[in-house]
Amino acid sequence: MTLTVHPVTPDRFDDFADVVNPNRRGTHCWCLSHRLTAAEITDLGEGSREQAARALGRRRHPPGVVGYDDDGTPVGWCSIGPRSENSRLTRSKLIRPVDDLDVWSIICVVVRGGHRRRGHTTPLIEGAVAWAVEQGAPAVEAYPVDADGDRIDTTMAFVGTRAMFERAGFEVVGTTDATGSGRPRLVMRRTP
Repeated sequence: MTLTVHPVTPDRFDDFADVVNPNRRGTHCWCLSHRLTAAEITDLGEGSREQAARALGRRRHPPGVVGYDDDGTPVGWCSIGPRSENSRLTRSKLIRPVDDLDVWSIICVVVRGGHRRRGHTTPLIEGAVAWAVEQGAPAVEAYPVDADGDRIDTTMAFVGTRAMFERAGFEVVGTTDATGSGRPRLVMRRTP
């Protein structure tokens, strides 16, 4: 089985939506929370969140990549882009930069229901990193919760686990203070 990835450009938006919000619910996730402030999302209202997500695909750096299985079915989503374009990260007092490198950040990884536990996650992350490097990323970071072996239930986004990112070649370069879950996040980086 192979997995191919493509950036979420306007012509691939419906594939992105099929993975993260297949019923197109206005109040469900459109992966906006790190690119827009909470006030901006509230101001959008329910019906406009999809349109705001569509607009992200027209930016110079689309908001991430969609992974497709062998038959072309969109099965995964990886939110990846320059840290500087993720307003929540640029303002974060918890996940601070570890140095001055202009890294790209992975915020969320999702494998579509019905396609999980088939080995898609690592190739999805690896494809996202390869695409970011093609776009000029000097390194890619991820910020998984240090779950210490426990399952973490996150309702907004799946931030991943240490092992998940280690399988994709990431190394721990720092940690944060405890999050709202009472656990720290790791700062993991992969440099091409």
